This record gives sequence, structure tokens and C-alpha cells, in this order.
Amino acid sequence: MKDLRPAIIRAHNRGKKQNEIADFLGISQGTVSKAIKRFEETGSNKDRAERGRLRTARTPVNKRKIKGRIQRNPSSRKNSTRKMAAAVGTSKSSVHRILRKDLNLKYRREAEAQNLEERKIQKRAERCPILLRRFGQRRHRLILFSNEVWMDIEQARNAQNDRNWSEEPLPLQDRIVPRQQHPQQVMCWAGVGYGVKTPLFFVPAGTSINGEVYREFLRTKVFPWARRTYGNCPWVFMQDPAPSHKAIETQDLIRANVPEFIEVDISPQRNNGEWPATSPDLNPLDYSIWNELKTRACAKKHQTVEALKRSLLKAWDEIPQEMINRAVDDFPKRLRKCIQANGGYFEDK
Repeated sequence: MKDLRPAIIRAHNRGKKQNEIADFLGISQGTVSKAIKRFEETGSNKDRAERGRLRTARTPVNKRKIKGRIQRNPSSRKNSTRKMAAAVGTSKSSVHRILRKDLNLKYRREAEAQNLEERKIQKRAERCPILLRRFGQRRHRLILFSNEVWMDIEQARNAQNDRNWSEEPLPLQDRIVPRQQHPQQVMCWAGVGYGVKTPLFFVPAGTSINGEVYREFLRTKVFPWARRTYGNCPWVFMQDPAPSHKAIETQDLIRANVPEFIEVDISPQRNNGEWPATSPDLNPLDYSIWNELKTRACAKKHQTVEALKRSLLKAWDEIPQEMINRAVDDFPKRLRKCIQANGGYFEDK
């Protein structure tokens, strides 16, 4: 019987029926059936090991079923280990071992990112090489990157890293981080560059940031700071294409008050800008500094907006310039990654 198993399996793999195999080899159909069943359960035509735990779940059949489900839809929402275990008729732990050990798959988190339409991807692909040429030879260190962000009074939470060590499972109330549905918040504005950072400015509550308000802010806050900080040294102002930023009056004002700046499109029809829209992954504030500020200032909930502001100002002053410098020096690297991605997504979060 043992000597005939390889021949049985070869014939089975060629599509021969069990009765045909039995007649050809001169053995019973039951013997053929047992050999095929053992092969499908163990993946081998050898005798089962007499010791150790039998691998009854990680069979070729189960592996094929699970691999097929993953190929059709790799999302864990559609194919969780629980759902696959129920579909295959085995345990979650067996499914997990098949995924990790037999199929060599790793669980990779989905990542949130900006919404990139085809038109925006094309502009990123066109403009990143231009920016890389313009700011080569470390000229990116002349840029003052600016942006606004909303901060609220709630405790910041990192779903991936915020865990608790304990000997026993913690009660639910000890693991909850409560959040209000519409917490109080404040808008912050800041600029960062290599070796410099502006003060952290707050937009007064109830103020609508239209073009007129933004231009007055530049006249009274940003330009005076820049004159004190840069003097006669060259520098470049960067802003994203928010409505108040891209207005013709705003860009004319900036052009008259700074040595250089990175222009943005006035409108989708007037394709005259340099900075690609919808590109927070290219602004050091968005891809690094705002998150650092929130982590430092919002480790606990604040009772009032004024308390939040005090924490934000303290945390802003404590962010090391070395950290900002590293984030700024990542800018040309990110331009290259965006070019390699043909203007598409490139961050692996």
C-alpha cells in the first residue's frame, strides 16, 4: 500500500477517477480513497507521525479556500479570521496560522490620506520635479512652511499606541477615553523652517478666515516677525491653496513683502501655481509638527479653550528646533517619493 501511494496521488492529480486508478493498479477503490483523503488532509503521502499534534486544520484544501477568499477581497472587514473560520469550518487560531505560516501574509493597517483625484495626481506629478529643481542644493532650508490647524479640548488618542499594561483585564471604565460630540476648539496658525519657527498664533473665536482677515493677519503678525527674524537674508514663503490664500489680492500682497514665495493656483482654470493642491504629505507641519504639538499639549482633556491655549503655547515652545529641522529636511525626500509614485500616494503609515 505504502509503495502505491505516490502512484495513486500522481494519477489523482492528473484527473483520473478513483475507480480508474483502482483498476489500473489492481487495488480496491477504498484503498485509493484513503490515500487521496490522507493526502488532502496532510499534504503528504507518508504515514502520519505517531507523536505530536496532528495538523488537521492546515490542510491543502483549507489553505486553498482561505487563499481564494483573500485574493478575492483582502480587506479584514470582509475576511476577518472569525468569518473565514466559520466559512472553512475551523478555528480562528488555525486560520491565523494558515495566513501567517503557510501563506506568509502579514496584517497591514489601512491608512487615511488626502483625497487625490486624477487631476490633482497629475498636478503633483508635474509640480514635484519643478519644486525639487528649484529647491535643490539645500535651498529648501530657505522655505517658511505655514498652515492652520484646529485643536480641540479633548484628550488626544493614538489608537495604535495607546495601550495599558496590566496583570488582569482592566474594567471598561478604566479603558474609556470619553469624547464630546462637538468639543470646543481653537484654530492655530504657525510657520516652520530650518532653524526658525514663528510664534503660535490663535484665530479669535467666531472669526471667519476670509481673504481680508488673512491679509490683515499677514500684515500685522507674519511680515513683522519675518523682518525681525530674517532681516536681509533670503527666504521663501509657502502656503497651501486655501480660498483666503489663493486670492489675487493675497498673492499680490505676499509678492510685495517677501523675497520669494511659492505661488498657488488662483482657480482650477488658472493653472499658474507651483504648489500642488491637496498635498499635506509635502508640508512639514502636516506630516510631522502638528501631530507632535497635539501629542505634547493634549495628553489630557482641558476644561476650557483658554486652558487648551496655555498648553498649546507651552508645548509649542518646547518642540525642539532639531525636530523641526529634521522634518524640513524630509521635504526633498518626500518630493522624490511623490515623483516615484507619479503624483499618487506614497506615505506608508
